[in-house]
Amino acid sequence: MVVSSVVGDYSSSVDRIRTQQLNEYASLVATKWILERFRFVNRFWQCLLISSLLLACWLGMQQVHELGHVLGALATGAKVERVLLHPLSISRTDLSHNPAPLVVVWCGPIVGVMAPVLLWQIAAWVRFPMTYTLRFFAAFCLVTNGLYISIGSLAQIGDCGEMLRHGSSMWQLGLFGLVTVPLGFWLWNGEGERFGLSQQARSVARSHALVMLLTAIVLLLLGLVFRG
Repeated sequence: MVVSSVVGDYSSSVDRIRTQQLNEYASLVATKWILERFRFVNRFWQCLLISSLLLACWLGMQQVHELGHVLGALATGAKVERVLLHPLSISRTDLSHNPAPLVVVWCGPIVGVMAPVLLWQIAAWVRFPMTYTLRFFAAFCLVTNGLYISIGSLAQIGDCGEMLRHGSSMWQLGLFGLVTVPLGFWLWNGEGERFGLSQQARSVARSHALVMLLTAIVLLLLGLVFRG
């Protein structure tokens, strides 16, 4: 009887241990599944945020650049014939009368870098929750405009050709890129954390991803309106 009792207690203990181990294993599997699902969902919002931001930056950069040309034209008495902002083409501003071509052509890249930086600074001052996206946009405009003017001067393409034909020197175009491009990369430094791309990465806010998607759509529609 004593032996049977001991054996029974031992079997019960083994069963309890096995049950506990199975429960722990099931909990681990469930936790892992939940974490993997969370990572997948967060990755979706991360990809949506980044892709929408890049599209918005490309479209917004061109639109702000052309806005600079338009403002320069209005300030110098030039007549704007049309502004081309179609998403599938390179933006362009056509003028029929242009008494100060050098001013108008330089207003494009100058406003194209200063306006985004000013917008980012205002957003930072008022503590706008998505300030980091405007900082990224400002950096994007600095780098793209700087590379366009400095490297484009070698082939005299687009605005660069106009600048050189109307009196600007190669070194001036190169200096513009020398100032703006490093500044843009400096602004980009450390931005990866907000987009989930660093070791200290944060979870991407769904609302931010949706706002960027809406922004990209609005800029796309604006480009279709000004399609020449």
